[in-house]
Amino acid sequence: MSFEFKAIRRVEFSETDMAGIVHFANFFRYMETAEHAFYRSLGFSVILGNYLPPLGFPRVHAECDYKAPLRFEDQLEIHLMVTAKRPKVLTYLFRFNKLDGDTRIEVARGSLTVVCVAHSTDGGMASVNMPADIFERIQIAPPELLK
Repeated sequence: MSFEFKAIRRVEFSETDMAGIVHFANFFRYMETAEHAFYRSLGFSVILGNYLPPLGFPRVHAECDYKAPLRFEDQLEIHLMVTAKRPKVLTYLFRFNKLDGDTRIEVARGSLTVVCVAHSTDGGMASVNMPADIFERIQIAPPELLK
């Protein structure tokens, strides 16, 4: 069971804009990368092809607030925490921290809400309850960590 996941990476040159800072859209990629790594840490993938019908977790809401710039080669910690869990829905809080030695500087904060869906052969999707074995592995973070 888990309610959080941390990923650390360096900012790549290709992720920066003309001003030399990380382009805002990349924070959404960082959220998705951390979410997928969180799932792998729990023993499954974002695409659940071993279920019939296959299941997935499309986004229904995403947002990000920016507080300070990140630049090429900055070290970034992406801290995912589960803030809500319902049978069909998960919501995550993301804290983006620039790591500078022992110092953590929060540079952005985001959230992502995903829904478990079944994929039909005609390309349609319908929301469904998460499989019990997956639902049980994910917990909500304690309130004191979400402040």
